[in-house]
Amino acid sequence: MSTVVSVRVRKELKEEAEKLGVNFRKVVEEALMSEIERRRSEGFKVAVDKLLEIMKDVDEEEFAGVIKEWRRRR
Repeated sequence: MSTVVSVRVRKELKEEAEKLGVNFRKVVEEALMSEIERRRSEGFKVAVDKLLEIMKDVDEEEFAGVIKEWRRRR
């Protein structure tokens, strides 16, 4: 399924792109996918940084023991 996206660009830019045979749909889709991935990665990094800050005082051995206990219960 697809949808229509309208965007206003400089006339010269559009004309040059058309002369060069730029596939607008492909360029826009790739740019959107790239930006979405960048923002997801950025959000993931922020979440991991917050988690690491919260867990900075947690003893590694105690944490590993809790994980092993959870796995054992499954």
